[in-house]
Amino acid sequence: MTASNHEPAAAVAEEAVVQTSTAKPEPDPTSLIAVTRPPRSFRAVLRSLMRNKLGVTGASILVALLLFCFVGPLVYRTNQTDVDLLNAALPPGDGYPLGTDSNGFDVLGRMMLGGQVSLQIGLLAALVATVVGTIYGAIAGLVGGVLDGFMMRVVDTLLAIPFMFFVLILSARFTATPVTLALVIGGFSWLVIARLIRSEVLSLRVREFVLAARLMGAKNRRLIFTHLIPNTVGVIVVNVTFQVADAILTIAALGFLGFGLTYPVTDWGSQLSAGVTFIASDYWWLIYPVGGCIVLTVLALNLLGDALRDALDRRGE
Repeated sequence: MTASNHEPAAAVAEEAVVQTSTAKPEPDPTSLIAVTRPPRSFRAVLRSLMRNKLGVTGASILVALLLFCFVGPLVYRTNQTDVDLLNAALPPGDGYPLGTDSNGFDVLGRMMLGGQVSLQIGLLAALVATVVGTIYGAIAGLVGGVLDGFMMRVVDTLLAIPFMFFVLILSARFTATPVTLALVIGGFSWLVIARLIRSEVLSLRVREFVLAARLMGAKNRRLIFTHLIPNTVGVIVVNVTFQVADAILTIAALGFLGFGLTYPVTDWGSQLSAGVTFIASDYWWLIYPVGGCIVLTVLALNLLGDALRDALDRRGE
């Protein structure tokens, strides 16, 4: 065999060695999980919140209102059950710091009771909307395809229905209770968060940690509840604050229109509606205090929601 016959064989062997050395190894599914950026820790979020003056202001106002509504009745005890027409519409004075309403109820104590109901309805409605909207949006975003298109068309159709008009019909047809109001409000409020969670899941489902979980045999249910929803907690937490604020405004609007809760249960909207009937009589204590509570609550929740959004957002890091 001549030297010229050895040259092609040596060239082929050398090329095979080069290709073997430059070939990329198959990725280990477990190693892909480490590529994912971990969420911000609770301490980091808390530090960011403490640096946000508006967020601290909103949280302080909200804590003060919660203490006023839920701890206040334990300190300032009033009779909110028996009508006392002899002491009706009294101005602020001795024994009645904010006067009495047209039924003789102490306005300050009435505001505490109404605040309890309004906040409870708002929290329950936000909880219902968040749970339903998060699961619905996560399923649509992960599955995709025809099912995603159909689910989003359902959302678009429901969003086209005037929410307040529908709630007014239900309130006129059925007796309103705190639970039914919360369920009705939450039953329509989940539509917005469903679209938000879907958009988040659409970007998350192509990330490395989701692909790694799929390679390891994770089913859609495990992907949604173990990998996708925990990574959308920032959107969920921020949305809850806005959902509570919107629910409180909706309750106030229904009560103001006369479709709210009925005696002996009351809320801030019903009290404001009753006070407006006496606006020509200059009974300011029936309007401004309860109106101020509504404004402060919604303002505090919006300030806190904006601060939480900034604190949970890692894109600025």
